[in-house]
Amino acid sequence: MPYDHPDDDPDTADLVDAWRAGKTGYPFVDAGMRQLLADGWMHNRVRMVTASFLVKHLHVWWPVGARHFMEHLIDGDIASNNHGWQWVAGTGTDAAPYFRVFNPITQGKRFDPDGDYIRRYVPELRHLDGKSVHEPWKALDGQAHGYPDPIVEHSAARSEALSRYEQAREEQSGGTS
Repeated sequence: MPYDHPDDDPDTADLVDAWRAGKTGYPFVDAGMRQLLADGWMHNRVRMVTASFLVKHLHVWWPVGARHFMEHLIDGDIASNNHGWQWVAGTGTDAAPYFRVFNPITQGKRFDPDGDYIRRYVPELRHLDGKSVHEPWKALDGQAHGYPDPIVEHSAARSEALSRYEQAREEQSGGTS
């Protein structure tokens, strides 16, 4: 899959900076990234979702994220970390299904149904009750405390990721799929 790299493009660098800071506009992703910065740890499910967001929503090469995780994880193990990133990116020894693109809203609703995890790490959303925290842009006052708009639109980012994977498959097979 062709990736974007923050060293090659200032817009990509800005997207990566927003991801690192937990300011993507996707509450579950942002809670995870902020937990990483605050505690040096996050649950494996959140690791997968935040990694998927970087690779498949922002189209950034997986080692960029793997390095960031290793700089901050207190339980960082290079083999486990890199393998996890390769799995999420759809490369490496266990890449199936490479085409999986986690929906950060659905993942948040499924694994943080009441939004308690998000409210713990994203104080700008603490005023929202229950499930409304997953899509603050739908609440009248959802972004009243400075929470950012989503930096990418999920369905468009997903389509772009799948298109890039298809392009890589075609290149690998010599132009036929």
